[in-house]
Amino acid sequence: MNTYITLMKLTDQGAKGLKEAPKRVEDALKVFDQMGGKLIGFYATQGEYDYIGIGEASSDENATAFSLALSSLGNVRTTTLRAFTIKEFAEMVKKLP
Repeated sequence: MNTYITLMKLTDQGAKGLKEAPKRVEDALKVFDQMGGKLIGFYATQGEYDYIGIGEASSDENATAFSLALSSLGNVRTTTLRAFTIKEFAEMVKKLP
């Protein structure tokens, strides 16, 4: 499974419905699970992003499909980053010329 970090910012719509946000998060996590994803951590944050999710998915395509589904609801805008373990990083560095 690949690891992904998703940075989320509330839209105006999401901010207006903030009281329903915990339920929306729970519903989104169920969808992620149905898509074969696994949640590692979810955090409400201070600063530039309102939420950060860390999860695993079987492919970039599945992770992207989930981000698209999440964004299509109109409550958050997402930026998803593929994350690599130190071991994966070390293997990539070994391939450098």
